[in-house]
This record gives sequence, C-alpha cells and structure tokens, in this order.
Amino acid sequence: MDRKLEGKVALVSGSGRGIGREIALKLAGEGARLVINDLDAEPASQVVAEIKAAGGQAVACAGSVTDSGFADRFVATALEVFGGIDIVVNNAGYTWDNVVQKMTDEQWEAMLAVHLTAPFRILRAASAFIRDAARRESEAGRDVFRKVVNISSTSGVYGNAGQANYAAAKAGINGLTKAMAKEWGRYKVNVNSVAFGLIKTRLTEADAEAGASIDIAGQQIRVGVNPQILKNAEAMIPLGRGGTPEEAAGAVYLFCIPESNYVSGQVLVCGGGRP
Repeated sequence: MDRKLEGKVALVSGSGRGIGREIALKLAGEGARLVINDLDAEPASQVVAEIKAAGGQAVACAGSVTDSGFADRFVATALEVFGGIDIVVNNAGYTWDNVVQKMTDEQWEAMLAVHLTAPFRILRAASAFIRDAARRESEAGRDVFRKVVNISSTSGVYGNAGQANYAAAKAGINGLTKAMAKEWGRYKVNVNSVAFGLIKTRLTEADAEAGASIDIAGQQIRVGVNPQILKNAEAMIPLGRGGTPEEAAGAVYLFCIPESNYVSGQVLVCGGGRP
C-alpha cells in the first residue's frame, strides 16, 4: 500500500512525549523520515528507537527550542542526515498560567519565547533551504509542495481566563501562520495552524491539587487541572470528552498530506465541536 509521505523529511519539535510523539509516529507510519526533538535526550531517543523498530528512519535533536542556537541546529540535523526538509511541525510548548495581576514578566516572556519566537526562528533557519530548493524545482518543471503546521490552541482563538500569556502567544502563532502562508506561497509551501481544545495529555491529566510539576530549565512549573474543572470542561464538549493525542496528531496529519496542497493560511480547530 502506498504511503502518503514516503521519503519526506519532517521536523517535529517537542516530539519526545505527548501529542508531539503521536504526530511523529503518525508521520513516520506514512513513510516520513523524522527529526525528533525533546527538551531531554532520553524521551527523544526513545521515540527514535520506536520509529526504527517499526522500520522507519529517525534521528534525535535534543534541546530547548528557546535556546538561541537551537533552530539552526535543528534544521542542520535534517539537512545533514536526510538531505532536505519537507514538513515542519512547530509543536513544543507548555503552559504557565496565572491571572494577569499575579502574572510575572518571566511567565509572560516564557510563553512568547516557546510558542512564538521559537517557531519563528525555526522557519527563518529553514528559509534558505526552502527558497533554494523551490527555485531548483521550478527550473526543472517539478511541483513539490512543502508543509508547515504550527500548533495553536483554542485559547489563542477565543481567549481563556488565567492564560493571558499563553493566549497571546497562541494568537500570535496564528498571525505568523497567515503571514508565512502569503510569504511562502510562491515557494509552494502550505502554512497552516491546528488549534487544540482539551486534549488529554500528562499536562492536563495530572491533578493540579496534587502539586504536579514539570522542570523547564530548572524552573518547576505546576501542571494539571482540578478534576472537577476537567469534568465540567468535558461536559461542555459536543462530542462528550476530551481528545486523545492520537486524534490531535490526526488533525496535524491532514495538513501534511498531498490532499491539502491547495489549503494554506488556515486555522483548524481540533476541539470536539466546542469553540
């Protein structure tokens, strides 16, 4: 059976765990060769091993997407190991919530850095290859479409109390998506966003009251949702439940396949019918 992404090269940030991992596995299952990224080396290596065990090709590029030199290293890994770039999924991120009167500058700037500045840097780092490859392909009379999928959130589309920083960053990535769709259309690059609603991952499944946290550059960030709030949120979703990481990956996949070659500059809400 033909695989829709056979031989394509995909970079997926934050793909060592959760939704990013499922995106990477989905793309690899359709034949793509993957550059796997995670803040920590171990989860990235585990996903690489999973893909290889299934007969695919993958390489790890661990590190924080917010580091000043990361974007160049991420892109260079794809070019050096696989010789090209066809798909970029800007997925890495986390939340650091607070009401505005209690939100620190550090919280505000951290969300902009990981959700907006890091994707911008990755796309900028990839631009030279994309421009040159598009020119060569045009001169040879070949139509080659490339894909960028930026991960947004319903918070960035509709807003959410307690998430001024996250909502602003995710609204920003939608703006970047629309601008890049216009800028890179001449290179046959489709640039779209997927805005997730409630997706059940380790960050949302943890009990906020139990004090669960993740370590980001030495900073302990509290994660999780109060179980009653989570239950209430699911009750408001027309499909009656939160989504799975596999379903989230499916929405991203739609923007990576040839059937989406004439879709660009769009924001797809993956939220079970809830705005």
